[in-house]
Amino acid sequence: MKKLTRVLFLLGVILLFTNVAKVVACEIEFEVVDGEKEVYNVGDVMVIKVHVAFTHRVCPIAIKDTKFEKKGLKIEGATPWKELSAGVWERKLKVKVLETKKGKLVLSATRTCDKEGGFGEITLHSSI
Repeated sequence: MKKLTRVLFLLGVILLFTNVAKVVACEIEFEVVDGEKEVYNVGDVMVIKVHVAFTHRVCPIAIKDTKFEKKGLKIEGATPWKELSAGVWERKLKVKVLETKKGKLVLSATRTCDKEGGFGEITLHSSI
């Protein structure tokens, strides 16, 4: 009976880790690397670094297919994606603050695929 209990416990642990691995998506992080402020005004320009790490060895979606959405911001320019290591990518975006009524500026990135994809965002504060 003890042996059966150990086997069932071991199977449960294996299933738990297998399911956890399936729900992990691409990791997307943002960082303001130039022009950082507590509160932004219309016309302010900043450089935001985007860091994407694939959590699956082979991703069917190319890094260039990462979609960006902006609220209160305009992307004025971007560096090409640079692969830092296998499955780890980075690029910089030159971003300008536009008018916004909510006082929040949001830049988000989405990767959509059959392996859960990924999502990340940065929220900044505006004086508007």
